Amino acid sequence: MKLSIVATLYQSAPYIAEFHRRATEAARQLVGEAFEIVLVNDGSPDDSLARAVALTEVDPHVVVVDLSRNFGHHKAMMTGLAAARGQYIFLIDSDLEEEPEWLIPFAAQMEAASCDVVYGAQSSRRGGFFEQVSGAVFYRAFRLLTGVAQPNNIVTARLMSRRYVDGLLRHEERELNIGGLWVTTGFKQVQLTVQKHATSPTTYSLSRKLSHLVNAVTSFSSLPLVFTFYSGLLISMTAVFYILYLGGRYFSSSAPPDGYTSIIASIWLFSGLIIFFIGVQGIYIAKIFSEVKQRPYTIVRQVYGREQEGHP
Repeated sequence: MKLSIVATLYQSAPYIAEFHRRATEAARQLVGEAFEIVLVNDGSPDDSLARAVALTEVDPHVVVVDLSRNFGHHKAMMTGLAAARGQYIFLIDSDLEEEPEWLIPFAAQMEAASCDVVYGAQSSRRGGFFEQVSGAVFYRAFRLLTGVAQPNNIVTARLMSRRYVDGLLRHEERELNIGGLWVTTGFKQVQLTVQKHATSPTTYSLSRKLSHLVNAVTSFSSLPLVFTFYSGLLISMTAVFYILYLGGRYFSSSAPPDGYTSIIASIWLFSGLIIFFIGVQGIYIAKIFSEVKQRPYTIVRQVYGREQEGHP
């Protein structure tokens, strides 16, 4: 098998037929008939699965991996990569916001640069003011807090060598952030500027973006824990100096310090800081709890289009 095209399905029913047609044409232009299209149904609530399975009945190139429920985009992508058998793997979203035809220039760039990965990145993030600002904040915060040099405005679409994908799949954490794993896996990676289309509204609300940032940072860095240590040390030293100041004032003027307002404000402030720091540690403990159980990050219900050789 020369090439695997991997895509996930979630509310993808309107796009499956055209995605299949365009991906097939691009693959045939590049490798002839030596390709497969792996579609991972991530518990889609529409009839995406039925439409994808129907393709397996008329096209032997199509493989459908049906997950037992919705596990999330990143985990579904990793499952699709595990199921892929090609020497090269083209990962792309199925909603046609990313063009299947990008496979051709990606392959040309990979050959020209002799690299293991060619990934797409937008020159400017699509969407309105909030979408662009929140995206910029995410990438800067992620790089600052983790030290992982994840490029701005990356998209799902990327062409990868077999050895790179094998290395990527060696990461077995359950609480994964695939964007960071793409970078930390290493190998030579080259960026190609693309223009992403807008075929559907984003499903990432502000709360989901914040949750994604917290998960990404805590998956790759212990810096928040270091921050809590130094913050606690600074607060403690400040309190010691303030106590010494109050003691000196008392013995020099024989007058006790006054001001109930300042006392209440201090209690309020430090109580909030304590709860915040405990919460940060709680997030890491929760991740440890999730990892030590070693539960599979996805469960495959059935594979259509070829004989199931075991769960990816």
